[in-house]
Amino acid sequence: MGDIRRRGAVALGVTALVTPLTLALGTAPADASSCTTQKGPYQKQVEKFLGRPVDGKQSAADCKAIQAFQKKHGITPTIGYAGPVTWGVMDLMNKQKAVGKRPNKDGKCPVNKGRIACVNLTLQLSWIQDGSRLVYGPVPVRTGRNGYETRTGLKKIYWRDIDHVSSLYNVAMPYSQFFDGGQAFHSVGLSMWNPPGSHGCVNMTKTDAKKYWSLLKSGDDVFVYGRKPGT
Repeated sequence: MGDIRRRGAVALGVTALVTPLTLALGTAPADASSCTTQKGPYQKQVEKFLGRPVDGKQSAADCKAIQAFQKKHGITPTIGYAGPVTWGVMDLMNKQKAVGKRPNKDGKCPVNKGRIACVNLTLQLSWIQDGSRLVYGPVPVRTGRNGYETRTGLKKIYWRDIDHVSSLYNVAMPYSQFFDGGQAFHSVGLSMWNPPGSHGCVNMTKTDAKKYWSLLKSGDDVFVYGRKPGT
């Protein structure tokens, strides 16, 4: 199991929606906690998402609202700038919400396998279905970042460890269910939209990871498909 634990790694990082943010803001704030007065390229989209007046102008209230969102989801720098990373997270949230309770409406996750855990990398969603019946989800997940992509294809859960700890990173990976080498479902104490992504595992909230633990067992199928934005 030592090799599995080394390769199992921890998936500490969501959603690599876009490459790390590089800003040309002119005069940057004195510290990362202060607010920028600069208007971002996605100002109107971000204002609309946050329920702010959509005027395309940066106000102090806009900046505080954007900054609060950035802090909640671990988006850096947390200066209230409506840039591509911030909008990328919001855009993904919109797309996830639009799925509703029909995550497999495109039929890409097999319906002839009985109980199966599906992972849509493109939308960063996972769910459990039994045939065509939705059992649980869909729920947001955080998959592998660029260079550590969660591998696609049909797999099976082959090992479960409720109190797994990564020997490589010395980080807890509760409710681990391994399905491909060191890649597993497991819980993390971070936002599911925290960039740039994991080291290959499928990160989940504790609530969702516990539910997956109760609904799945060794030998159950897992199907991973799509491509995470930014990878």
